[in-house]
Amino acid sequence: MGMDFQPPHPVQFRGSGVARAMVRILGWQMDFQGLPAQQGVILVYPHTSNWDFPIAVLLKWALGIPVQFWGKDTLFRIPLFGSWLRWLGGVPVRRSAPQGVVGQMTAMMKQKKAAGQYFWLALSPEGTRRLTAGWRSGFYRLALEADVPVGLAGLDYSRKRLVFRDFVRLSGDEDRDLKRMAASLRDFHGFRAAAAAPVRLINSDPPQADTIVK
Repeated sequence: MGMDFQPPHPVQFRGSGVARAMVRILGWQMDFQGLPAQQGVILVYPHTSNWDFPIAVLLKWALGIPVQFWGKDTLFRIPLFGSWLRWLGGVPVRRSAPQGVVGQMTAMMKQKKAAGQYFWLALSPEGTRRLTAGWRSGFYRLALEADVPVGLAGLDYSRKRLVFRDFVRLSGDEDRDLKRMAASLRDFHGFRAAAAAPVRLINSDPPQADTIVK
């Protein structure tokens, strides 16, 4: 199944040479050809281990991609730690807000899009390192309502590679869209391969605000 955005992509980056050297020393490889738009959602899959966050941060620096991730607002109130999260790209969200986590992020994404400002949000669709029945649906509603691409970043520990080259424009047909994503991500194995959730939406609840940051 083909993706909706074909390379070369217009939004390109120059990563850190030091980070690229560290990636090579660790034996990892990266396949990335830029981003197709100024705004979008990145799904990092599978998420099965605490190792995913530091590995993802290192790969992000090596590629040079500025990305945001959401986290519980209380985490950002912790001295030094909160500043560090913001520096990494963390965006605080209030789980108790009337519009919910997804509503807050959708409003922010639409605002950035209207202003032509760069904003890519990275998250784990599983919402946890534990094995679950599928993906939380918040990312789907966010990307659909904001009309932004969904990028698929596959972390493969079996071959030590990050493949981030497929982007999907959601159609609103959940079954069709998820089948396309599953076809793109089927060959990626997490640190604990058995803990990877199947590619399907399991409920209409928003992802936990701490999908990346625990």
